[in-house]
This record gives sequence, C-alpha cells and structure tokens, in this order.
Amino acid sequence: MDHNIYLIGLNHRSAGVDVRERYALTNVEEFEVGLLERGVREVMALSTCNRVEILVVCSPKITRTNILAYWAERCCGSVSELEPNSYCHEGLGAVKHLFRVACSLDSMIVGEPQILGQLKDSYRKAVDAGAARVIINRMLHKAFFVAKRVRTETSIASSAVSISYAAVELAKKIFGELQGQRAMLIGAGEMAELAATHLLNCGVEKISIANRTFSRAEELAQCMGGTAVAFENLYDHLAETDIIISSTGAPHAVITAKEMKKVIKKRKFRPMFFIDIAVPRDIDPDVNGLDNVYLYDIDDLKDVVEENKSQREDEAVKANSIVEFETLSFGNWINSLDLQPTIVDLFNRSESVAQQELAKTLKRLGDVDAKTHKALETMAMSIGKKLLHEPVAFLKRRTEEEGKADEFVDLARRMFNLDNETIPADAHCGRKKKNDLEN
Repeated sequence: MDHNIYLIGLNHRSAGVDVRERYALTNVEEFEVGLLERGVREVMALSTCNRVEILVVCSPKITRTNILAYWAERCCGSVSELEPNSYCHEGLGAVKHLFRVACSLDSMIVGEPQILGQLKDSYRKAVDAGAARVIINRMLHKAFFVAKRVRTETSIASSAVSISYAAVELAKKIFGELQGQRAMLIGAGEMAELAATHLLNCGVEKISIANRTFSRAEELAQCMGGTAVAFENLYDHLAETDIIISSTGAPHAVITAKEMKKVIKKRKFRPMFFIDIAVPRDIDPDVNGLDNVYLYDIDDLKDVVEENKSQREDEAVKANSIVEFETLSFGNWINSLDLQPTIVDLFNRSESVAQQELAKTLKRLGDVDAKTHKALETMAMSIGKKLLHEPVAFLKRRTEEEGKADEFVDLARRMFNLDNETIPADAHCGRKKKNDLEN
C-alpha cells in the first residue's frame, strides 16, 4: 500500500528519567495537529511518566528522521540526543509493539492495568483532534480487543511480581480497601515510583512523597498527582498518613520508635501501616511494638514475589502467543486495504450469496432439468456481478485520489462485512437512543 506505519518512542528501558522528562509531550493534541500539517496522514501520541510513543501513518516520502526532528524541535532538544535514546518499529512490528503495550507486556511491571487506561485516553484525544483515522482507528480498537483477550484468557495480572506491588497488596489485606486512605512514600527512586503507581490504581485518596532532594520529590509528586513533602517536616505529615512505604538509601533509620510514639498520640491511635523496602532498613524495628502499628520489611515480601514471578512469566508466554496471532490477523486486514483483494472478496461474497439463494430456490421448485438449473444459476451469478459493477467502479475512481484509498476500501469492507466480523446486538444502541430523543 501507499503508506508506512511507524511507532517511534522512548521508555523506561531506552532512556533515563532526565531524557524522558525533556521529551515528554505536554500538549499531545497540538503535537498531533503539527504532524498532520507536515503531511502525516494519521497520528496518535501517548505521553506518560515512563514512556512517550508516537504512532504514525504516512506516505513513503516521510521518514523516521522527519518525525524525530519534529519531536526534538517541539521539545527544544536535538535529534542527536533523542535518536540513541529512542526506538522505532515499522509495519507489523509497530502493530505488535502497540498490542504489547496495551496488554502491559512492555510495562515496567508486566500485567499492570494502568497503561491501558492511558492508551484509551490518548486515543480519545487523537480522535477529537481529527488525527486518528481509518488505520489508527482500526489498530487501537484491535489493541483494546487484544488486551481484553489477554486479561480474559491468561492470569498475567493476578499476582504481585515486584516488592512495591507486593507491599501495596499487603496494605490492602490490612485495610481491606484503600479508597479514602492517605499514603506517603519516603524516597523517590524507582521502587517508590512503582509503589505510587500501585497505590493510585487501588484508589488511595491522597499521596505524598518525601525525599532528601526536594526537587526529586516535587518531580515525582507532579507526575503522580501527589504532594511533595520536605524531609525535615516528615513527622508532621506522618500524623496525617495511614500507609507509609519507605525506600531511601539512608545508612541508618529515618523513622524512630521514640518519634513515632508522638505521632501515634496525635493520630489518637488510629492504625498505621509501614512497609520498609529499604536495605539497610529505614524504620526502627521497635516501631512494630507500638499499639496499632503494623511494620513489614523486605524479607516479609520476597518469598511472595519470587513465587509469583514464575507464575506471571508462564502467563506472559500465553499472552505473547495471543499478540502474535492478532498481529498477523491485523496484517491480513492491512493487506486487504489494497483494492484488488477487496474486489476479489466482493465478488466471492456475491457468488456465495447467489449460490445460497439458488439452493433455496431449487429446493422449493423440486426436480428441474439441467437446462433450467443452468439458466437459474447463470441468472443468479449475473445479477450479483451487475449489482457490484457500480460499487467497484466507484472504488476504482476514489482510490485514485490521494489519501482516499484506505477510507473507501475500509468502508466497502465494513458495508459488506467482508472480514466476517461479529457485530454485537447493542452496537448501535447509543446512536438509536440519540435519534429517538431528537425525534
């Protein structure tokens, strides 16, 4: 076909946090519109704390370097810095990567659900900006379908596979549900970032981050929608906190039993939950002896994590098989957007319907001689071909127009259901209700 598909991006594996910050997209809609103005046919951008990805459908004259240059320009950076920290997938490689992202197979923690919601938000923005069209529309809906298949057919998200995740799961066992609870992270490294993600997914009401380097606490708080806390004011804020996860690199305890006695009194002995995932430990073990305080350290979590890791790796193998199958399926659809396969499929569908109706007619007529049988068959086939003459001529004319081929071929395939898709009974309920209201 007369187009290329690119997925260009950077993530937590390809680039450090400083590079991810510099090349984050603060206004994806403006970015997408800018690429459309530069001749790209379709685009969708995703920008999160851990990744920026730009999905593009364009003519062969637009290259990966053109897109990187625009990205660098928008972020006041340089291609020489961006290129070695980024990756590029092309064609079905781009499709496969997108499906893996949607299924959380490419996430920092495999199986985490947050990325799917972020992807859906980005898709809605691209649709609103007029940047997502035939191919990206189809690709994203397929990605959501693949993610659902993986969630339904595997247990990839059913067990904790990181210390941070296990910590949050343990907090849920203590408190039941985390909605309405207030949490604090002490330390702003990778484990704190993962813990913050898990806490937010579980619905904590408020999250604060304390770190000796206040600017790093501010950075993570902004990313997570939380509040930065000055380290010297740590105990004042602990009195307002229910769940504390600590992961600093301090050589000695940063929370002592002596100071925590005062905090507990201020809280009127409401329960507090501490998870110390630092080595050496951040929290004085004597804290565990205080009333209504629950303290766990990294050794309490390791065994659970190791057991669950092997389970999730097995599930990831199943998930990747689903991704491979659905990628090939999408490739077949991409190939069908060439006009000739669609014309063949139209005539095959016409012939199939004609044969079915002929069989019904012959059954009703009973025994007929060979000459009558042949005449009926010729008539049925001729009607089908004549009915398709104008639609095929229309498609041939329209696909000669620049950028119109995909749109009209896809429309034809959907109108005649050439891909044999199952349409849900309630597929158009929303549209029907809207029309009823207008009438």
